Amino acid sequence: MRFVQFRLLNDLTKATRIGLQKTNGGIVDLSKAFPSSSSLKDALTKLGPKALVERARQYSSSEEEANSHCEIMAPITSPSKVACVGLNYRDHCEETGKPVPPQPIFFSKFPSCITGPFDNIPYPEMTKELDWEAELAVVIGKRGKNIDATSAQDYIFGFTVAHDVTARDWQFARNGGQWLLGKAMDGFCPIGPSIVTPDEIPDPHKLAISCRVNGKLKQNSSTAQLVHGVYDCVAWLSKFCTLQPGDIILTGTPPGVGAFAKPPLFLKKGDVVECEVENIGIIRNQVV
Repeated sequence: MRFVQFRLLNDLTKATRIGLQKTNGGIVDLSKAFPSSSSLKDALTKLGPKALVERARQYSSSEEEANSHCEIMAPITSPSKVACVGLNYRDHCEETGKPVPPQPIFFSKFPSCITGPFDNIPYPEMTKELDWEAELAVVIGKRGKNIDATSAQDYIFGFTVAHDVTARDWQFARNGGQWLLGKAMDGFCPIGPSIVTPDEIPDPHKLAISCRVNGKLKQNSSTAQLVHGVYDCVAWLSKFCTLQPGDIILTGTPPGVGAFAKPPLFLKKGDVVECEVENIGIIRNQVV
């Protein structure tokens, strides 16, 4: 199943609605299925992933499509955590000249980084080195702490596409070498277009992943290159903090980022970035 959040264009209240994306691109409105839930994260928290999926299945066959009369939003908004893994592709480690990390290297973004799959990316005035990073993201479905890697799959609600927008000057040369400010500016994490449940992604470690800037291919790899797999990343993070429904984990980016091109290449206003993960979808965002 492919869960989305959307707004009806003719709804003056701009209420967030939960929906299912069909294979033809149409959106089935599940508002009647979750009348007491204000968002997909809220429904996950109240019902848990299994009950949520079952209720969505029951209602989806009888509800009408919203079609083109809606705006697709980020599938999760206001998560308690947006955690990211750095240097987690073998081929990206080679690109940067860094050794393969023995454990996942985690950093964070703020919930205010989250934006929609087709929303604009603001170009902050304080940076001159805006870069792209296509990523596979995990969405947590239920609360967990000290999760074992062998059971981590049970805590995953689904997968989505993410763009880890990065201000390289602030990541590497400023803020005392801490990555946070270079990673966590407003709008620095477009995600979507949907959350695809694990039954449609039998192995998240066999997915093509790519990024295009103005139609030109920049990143082209596979999640088979992950140093620390999806389940290992979920388990490792849970040793340090309790994972909550709706938490998002970005699992790393492959080679081809602008900072390590020769010469380095950075985004400018007007550029259009497309990040794609096989069997999940494409997000497309313009820098403004």
